[in-house]
Amino acid sequence: MSPIHPLPRSRTSLKVLRAEARQELETVMHERLLAGEDPWEFMEELLTVDELTVYLLRADAINSNDGQRPSPTREYRLLRQIALEYPPLTTVVWRMLGQHGALAPSVN
Repeated sequence: MSPIHPLPRSRTSLKVLRAEARQELETVMHERLLAGEDPWEFMEELLTVDELTVYLLRADAINSNDGQRPSPTREYRLLRQIALEYPPLTTVVWRMLGQHGALAPSVN
């Protein structure tokens, strides 16, 4: 079992993290609009602010682990750690785990 490294942004408030995610989403929307895409067609494809916040935290954890992608078990633990450090993101984390079919780590 590999240790879970602390999340680099763990000292950052959820408000700041959400603002960063919101800015990223606004950039994506702007770029797609400039490319001539119809917002009625792509808006439902975009992540929510909280989903993107979780992905940003996950990316930071991967980067802090020398860019090594986590195993399914470590991925599960990493996402659970995000939920523990940011309780308002718990529902989003569990929904994301469920969507990816990883509600529990596999036991071998």
